[in-house]
Amino acid sequence: MKLSHLSETLIGSEIVKLGGEIREKIRQGERIYNFTVGDFDPSIFPIPKELEDAIVEAYRKHFTNYPAAEGNLDLREAIHSFIKDEQGLDYGISEILVASGGRPLIYALFRAICDKGDKIIYAVPSWNNNHYTHFIEGEHIVVEATAASNFMPTAASIAPYVQEASLIALCSPQNPTGTTFKKEELEAICDLVIAENKRRGEGEKKLYVMFDQMYWHLTYGAIKHYDPVSLRSEMREYTIYIDAISKVFAATGVRVGWSMGPATVIGKMKAILTHIGAWAPMAEQKAVANYLGKRESIKSYLSHFKNEIEERLRSIYDGFTQLKSEGFSVDAITPEAAIYLTIKVDLAGKKTADGKLLENQADVTAYLLSAAGLAVVPFYAFGADKSSPWYRLSVGTCKKEEIGEMIGKLREALIKLS
Repeated sequence: MKLSHLSETLIGSEIVKLGGEIREKIRQGERIYNFTVGDFDPSIFPIPKELEDAIVEAYRKHFTNYPAAEGNLDLREAIHSFIKDEQGLDYGISEILVASGGRPLIYALFRAICDKGDKIIYAVPSWNNNHYTHFIEGEHIVVEATAASNFMPTAASIAPYVQEASLIALCSPQNPTGTTFKKEELEAICDLVIAENKRRGEGEKKLYVMFDQMYWHLTYGAIKHYDPVSLRSEMREYTIYIDAISKVFAATGVRVGWSMGPATVIGKMKAILTHIGAWAPMAEQKAVANYLGKRESIKSYLSHFKNEIEERLRSIYDGFTQLKSEGFSVDAITPEAAIYLTIKVDLAGKKTADGKLLENQADVTAYLLSAAGLAVVPFYAFGADKSSPWYRLSVGTCKKEEIGEMIGKLREALIKLS
């Protein structure tokens, strides 16, 4: 049966494929250390109790009808206050749009700004920019980020393409890398955008920046979160933020997200979403509006939550550092933010104990799963080159007592290679 060009050309998800293999191994009774999912195990990382109680109470009060298309007024007022106090960004009510998490907002943003054939700049590895570009039939301008910049895009890598682009998709802290923009690098990218928009004529479409800051609360040590408008006030005209409760409150299934940006763009995004109906549920909106006002409770929750995530990230990082010091072909980037650790497992070309050659990185990924029970997502699943030996390791479902055991199993698997 012939279907639409879009449906016929959708790119299959490597993560979904890997997830299927993992589920099957678990079903067969195998011990799997599953670090693939960018989600949380609620038994380890529950949502804040006050938020949970507020959601239940909102349903008991029968908040089950349609919410406002742009998000309920009380929630947008709460977001305005929260972001102003916590991040120093002052967006008016008409400049805030609420939806059921970040995904529909990203889709609406791509649709609102970009036409078929428009050039969209994004770095790889990165989450889903390739798919959203495909949805709107844009032209992919792919910038390959490297370990030298902690897999964050640089102004120098973006500069050659800005004159013809409509959108730059940025994310910090970044999924999948768990790394962040340094102040000077983000400033340089902002300066490129400002200069380019000054160059464009009155009737020309401007160059916009999507800034996905879903993980901005989750930074560790001396790492600080930077954003375009805080660094360059002129970027306010050209920046649309993507944010949500999904990661900051371990609430991926609660589905409340928001965008902030120029009222004209936000208005068009709202118009698009009214036809899709991707509203955050009424009860959850009421609960989040209530919870965002409880700043001391949020501070207390985040203090514990961040400590638990950071402890896991650093423990695994230390394990990989030890393996590297023992001469194994592994590495890791010092954890900076989010729930992800960037690790390197460079085993292509080696042979297993039964003489099988690991010809490529897909073979390495399969070997890690079969020999060590270690399930991680290769960077090539996020658009990087198929030969990239780097991986995303997520700790959202990680039990601390399993970390030493996992490192030991990995060591055993590495010893068996020649």
